[in-house]
Amino acid sequence: MKDLVEFLAKNNIVFKSLKVILPSQLESRKKIDIYLGVDLKNNYCCLFQINKKSRFITKDANEIIDLTQKLEIFNESKIKCRYIVISSPLCSKAKHSLEENGFRVMDK
Repeated sequence: MKDLVEFLAKNNIVFKSLKVILPSQLESRKKIDIYLGVDLKNNYCCLFQINKKSRFITKDANEIIDLTQKLEIFNESKIKCRYIVISSPLCSKAKHSLEENGFRVMDK
């Protein structure tokens, strides 16, 4: 988690608090890291970290968008900022789909 916080700080993203959400809490079996944080403006932010060897495609992007909606229900509040950190190859259509839905996509 320290590496992730340092990576975010280099990209000018700072959180007051950051807690881990298990995918099983959102009824998901995906192997991703999910974080729920509060930024300096007191807005809720979600952060997804994806470490996989295969290409991140549009199907995966749609599942991330669904997980964000489940996270809003789980947290009982609106999520203003959405970030995704990907260390695998990224399909351009998937990136476009995420950006249309308010995500800031960062390659590690």
